[in-house]
Amino acid sequence: MGEVLSQSEIDSLLNALSTGELDADEIQKKDERQVRNYDFARPAKFSKEHLRTLEIIYEHYGRLLSTNLPLYLRKNVQISVASSETVVFSEFSNALSNPAILGIVNFAPLPGSIIIELAPNLGFAMIDRMLGGQGASIDKTRDFSEIELTILDKILVMCMQLMKEPWRNVVDVDPFLERIETNPQFAQIIAPNDMVAIVTLTVKIGDVEGFMNICLPFFTLEDVMDKLNTKFWYSTMQSASEEDYSQYVESMLRRADVPVKAVLGKSSITVDDFVNLQCGDIIRLNTATDAEMAVYVGNIKKFMAMPGKSGDKYAVRVTNVIREEE
Repeated sequence: MGEVLSQSEIDSLLNALSTGELDADEIQKKDERQVRNYDFARPAKFSKEHLRTLEIIYEHYGRLLSTNLPLYLRKNVQISVASSETVVFSEFSNALSNPAILGIVNFAPLPGSIIIELAPNLGFAMIDRMLGGQGASIDKTRDFSEIELTILDKILVMCMQLMKEPWRNVVDVDPFLERIETNPQFAQIIAPNDMVAIVTLTVKIGDVEGFMNICLPFFTLEDVMDKLNTKFWYSTMQSASEEDYSQYVESMLRRADVPVKAVLGKSSITVDDFVNLQCGDIIRLNTATDAEMAVYVGNIKKFMAMPGKSGDKYAVRVTNVIREEE
């Protein structure tokens, strides 16, 4: 509803019009709606709400990458969302360098594929780090060898698998890497005039910084476009109860591998005796044959047990649990 003027404001407005201080034509022009040109060759299939939801999804994805990539690279990795935009696919493909690192990812069960583009300097830094280097890039861009592409394949498979969780609130996807292309001409997954959403991530590995672009065609996301809004996304997050989340965390912890070792006993011998050990030699331990042995979980003494056999394998039978307060 428009603003209601008081009688004094109406009188002052009429006086300004009569004295010429205000022009009625200018007031009428200000009230006219601004017309925005619409390009029918580039229909806006992605709204700002869609782009914002994609940014939220890939902010979550960036946090997962920042946590998991250091496990492979043994180096600090920082990732954040830089921008999101919609373009036609031809603009995206024409802007790619050659060679490029393009992971063609089947976004099952959604139709079609998406593209993960990694800056070449980041690719060389990852390869250098995986092969024992300091994680430095190269000054001159060159083609990737078969061995280097195999290493990048393993890294991109890991990056692709991490994309399941951020998309879970929208759709359960099971992406898999179809292939890696280094020539943009062989990565034509859709028609040149089709619209795509581009989410750009800033990736910093040590001192090397570059971009990772996620190309999401409208054709692939068309079936879930109604779910790509923040209201639906947050309501889906809140529908999961804390109990379900705790059970999920517990199930993940139960699948974690921990090292367990049972120590029969200890002994000290000279280096000369150690060097000359032969099959059949006997080493005297500091424990009796009927004494309990310590069982370690990691480096923590957790159980006491008796040695024995299970079938044709050596085994231990737990006799006591060592609590933390003990």
